[in-house]
Amino acid sequence: MFKTKVNSRIAEMFLFDVFVAILKIEDTAKDYTNVQELLFNYRDWDSIIREFEIIGEAIKHLINNNLIEKEYQIVVDLRNYINHNYFGISPERIWDIIHNGDLKELLNIITVKIDKMDKELKEEMIDSFINDNKHLIFIVDRLNNLKAKL
Repeated sequence: MFKTKVNSRIAEMFLFDVFVAILKIEDTAKDYTNVQELLFNYRDWDSIIREFEIIGEAIKHLINNNLIEKEYQIVVDLRNYINHNYFGISPERIWDIIHNGDLKELLNIITVKIDKMDKELKEEMIDSFINDNKHLIFIVDRLNNLKAKL
């Protein structure tokens, strides 16, 4: 349907980038009961921060291609905050975003956008992202759930 290219990528792929990044954040964060526990595990903390960067960059491309509303610039702003504050990132702010419903809300919005995609394009992208993430069963399961709706 859209198949708008961004640097040789179909713009709709960024929807799936956000979808997968959110699932990774949720999966990583579920093992922690508070922000200090998460912060003291540098691998998991760094992983979550990286996924937030991916989300922000993808949202920027989605906005630029009119695939998501401009109001989601706030997500891009978070990415810029993370990228440019280095050691000044507020762990509590990140924890709050993960646990206050903002991340779930964004996942729901992205899922609705994916659901509205052209069926053939959506199926092709789901298969591609399943292949790319075949080692992550929790992602494959969620992508298969999207595919079941086709």
